[in-house]
Amino acid sequence: MPTDVKVPALGESITEATLGSWLKQPGEAVAADEPIASLETDKVAVEVNAPVAGTLAEQLVGEGDTVAVGAIIARVSEGAGAAAAPAAESTKQAADDATNPAGAGETPLPKENVHAPSEEHADLTLSPAVRRAVLEHHVDPSRITGTGKDGRITKDDVLAAAKAKDDSSPAKAGAPAPQAKESQSSEAKAPPPGPRPAPGSRTEERVKMSRLRQTIAQRLKEAQNTAALLTTFNDVDMSAVMDARERYKDLFAKKHGIKLGFMGFFVKAVALAARDVPAVNASIEGDEIVYRDYLDVSVAVSAPKGLMVPVVRDAQAMSFAEIEKAIAAYGKKAKEGTLTLDEMTGGTFTISNGGVFGSLLSTPIINPPQSAVLGMHRIEERPVARDGQVVIRPMMYLALSYDHRLVDGREAVTFLVRVKEAIEDPTRLLIDL
Repeated sequence: MPTDVKVPALGESITEATLGSWLKQPGEAVAADEPIASLETDKVAVEVNAPVAGTLAEQLVGEGDTVAVGAIIARVSEGAGAAAAPAAESTKQAADDATNPAGAGETPLPKENVHAPSEEHADLTLSPAVRRAVLEHHVDPSRITGTGKDGRITKDDVLAAAKAKDDSSPAKAGAPAPQAKESQSSEAKAPPPGPRPAPGSRTEERVKMSRLRQTIAQRLKEAQNTAALLTTFNDVDMSAVMDARERYKDLFAKKHGIKLGFMGFFVKAVALAARDVPAVNASIEGDEIVYRDYLDVSVAVSAPKGLMVPVVRDAQAMSFAEIEKAIAAYGKKAKEGTLTLDEMTGGTFTISNGGVFGSLLSTPIINPPQSAVLGMHRIEERPVARDGQVVIRPMMYLALSYDHRLVDGREAVTFLVRVKEAIEDPTRLLIDL
């Protein structure tokens, strides 16, 4: 008798999710506890594992459907059942053709465009986004080493493979293309290019917002509607920090096994400034103000499905190495989609670095119930006055957005000046000034 696959508990107050993608198809063999589907909640992606070993007998919901906690989404038959695969696959293809005409939505990977996988990739499964990237860039997924969880191929892996293929092509290298040999295997031949829009055509594509994106939109609008938002700006000379990094980067990497980045300096500077201006690390709960003697920093990191804000807890007590290691680990998890709810909740202050994308200046929005967010931006050499002389310095604009209901303008400016002073003279971070 088939075993039901149910939506697992997703965390406190979360009662439903969206089925993001199927990782296994009907008729395919599954191992016990092997991921067969990916769910999207309003915060993170959660994988659903097979309760028993056997064959995925049927899928009861489609990608993009909303499912409740405890709902049955699939059934697994114990035993091989490999013979059911062709029939199940053809049934699914017919269903896809009926519900997804003219290529709307996600496109299944055509068999004629995929090279026969080697034994190492015999169980290759691709998410819809990865399938689409494979089609667009005409790469062989069986030749890509996945960096995702359990070695799965991510969209970034496909893009990297496509770039490597372009860089190594004869035309790219400036050499004449070699003549194709008759004995060349079909595996080495490039797949035919897909259809292109006619010149001058005006096309549109409608994609349903993910649950995560809907929640981000809702929370940002909530912040605007609830908080009295205001932003103050300053600029900071990054010379001292850049000199310190250049001087100690090799020793730091050798001792701690990780690069010394800018974020460690800013987290330490924020911790120092928050002691002088505790309101920026406080929050409003009802008619009370909650002040904290600890600093849990939400560090915004980029992920394929949007911006994630994992929390570096007790940052005020951490060393540079501990901060850098924590941020690097969160960045890797965000890329793989394995951040947990606990790792993304409970922050008391946020740092957002738009400079990695080239932003010169911005007004970040606070993440409720937090009362402030520090925005970092790109470093740019600019002329500045020093001791009556015009000199060139690597400068960065800083922006502090804050809830004016709790933080006064004087406090906000004082906080940002404290951060500026600590960055321009990192010795302050060591002697607690």
